[in-house]
This record gives sequence, C-alpha cells and structure tokens, in this order.
Amino acid sequence: MSKVVMVILAAITLALIFGVGVYNKIVSGDENVTASWSEVVNQYQRRADLIPNLVKTVEGFAAQEKEVLTSVVEARAKATQTAINVTPELLNDPASFQKFTQAQDQLGSALSKLLVTVERYPDLKSDKNFLQLQSQLEGTENRIGVARSRYVRAVKDYNLAVRKFPGNLFAGSMGFTTKPNFSVANEAEIAQPPAVNFNNTAPAQ
Repeated sequence: MSKVVMVILAAITLALIFGVGVYNKIVSGDENVTASWSEVVNQYQRRADLIPNLVKTVEGFAAQEKEVLTSVVEARAKATQTAINVTPELLNDPASFQKFTQAQDQLGSALSKLLVTVERYPDLKSDKNFLQLQSQLEGTENRIGVARSRYVRAVKDYNLAVRKFPGNLFAGSMGFTTKPNFSVANEAEIAQPPAVNFNNTAPAQ
C-alpha cells in the first residue's frame, strides 16, 4: 500500500474519530437539556397540584377576595392547558416554549398577589392546613428556581456546542439546532431559588 493511500486512510480515520467525538458531545448536551427541562415541567406541575387546596383553604377565611382567587384559578387553568402538549419536541419550537413559560410566569404572578392578600388575615396565616401548604409551596418554588437554573446552564452549554466550531460543521446536517431559553431581564434572577414567604411564622412541625 502506497504512502499516499495510507496517509489518506489515516486522515479519514482521524476525521471519523473527530466527528464521532463532536457528535457524542452534542448528543450528550441534548440529553442534558431534555432531562433538565423535564425537571422544570415536573416542578411546575407540582405547584399546579398544590393550588386547588391553597385556593380552597383561603376561601374558607377570605371568600370575599373573589377577584384574587379567580385570577389564580384562571392562571392555573391556562398554565395547565399549555402544559398538556409539553414534550421534549417543545424545545424545538420557540413560540410554543414562550407560550408555556409565559403562562407559568403569569401563574406565579397571580400567586404572589394572593400571598400579599393573605397578609390581611391573621387567622388564615395561623391555620394548620395553610401552614402545611405554605411549607410545600415554599419547597416547590425553591425547586422550580433550581430546576430553571440548571436548564439555563444546560441550554447555554448545548447551544455553544452547536454554534461554535467544530460543532457548527456537524450540527445542522445531524438535525441539531439551538434550544430556546428562559427570557429574563436579568439571568441572575433565576440563578437563585425564589423565596416564598406567607408570613413570619415558621411552619408547624
């Protein structure tokens, strides 16, 4: 076998090894994004599951706050509806991703208004059921913040792998495109878990 042929075969072999390495890196990044996104969705669903009991408990002490309670119920319905078709494929559809995250953010805003309203009802803030929901919701909001932060990092790493050389030479032909990320004015806002504080009383043990 001539030296020229050997050099060509060696070059092809190195190119294949290099290409496989780049492909595996992108695939790993894609899987990490999907896993991180699944955790975000799970925590959003956990929050949605807590809301009916929260609303029912608040109604028992502050039924007159109908407008605030209704806004929470409606926001939950919208957030739940947008979550019906949440699949990994959503990450390839920026418009659907934005619609889903906006609905979740609106639910979070409605909950914040409800919690401000709760401050006017001392009996509600000391209710055992409410305190248990407080503890559960605090934990869920913390996990949402952590999950979102992990997703942001996973997408950042993946998008860099897809857009930078040499990944950009292979990504398009292999069907890999950049993923949408959370749109916030300050990314640091989701780097720390958000605090949820109904009152200054520690949850009942």
